[in-house]
Amino acid sequence: MKSSINRPTADEIADMADSGRDISEFFTNQGTMKQPLTRVNVDFTPDLLRELDQLAAELCVSRQAAIELCLRQAMDQHLLANRREP
Repeated sequence: MKSSINRPTADEIADMADSGRDISEFFTNQGTMKQPLTRVNVDFTPDLLRELDQLAAELCVSRQAAIELCLRQAMDQHLLANRREP
């Protein structure tokens, strides 16, 4: 069920801030800041791209998400393999 509270959109809140209005009521300070993204270009062979697209389809995610998942997993495995016990 939808709430009957009429909440402003992000653009409307931005317009309020631009006009000098106090917008603190719209923030809880409970969220976390996300790191800025950096766009990179990566070249893939056609075969690797096909495999990547198949994986993305199996996981029901975008190609970019599939790349991020695979890269994160590979980096985690690398870090674990190189972790030295004191």
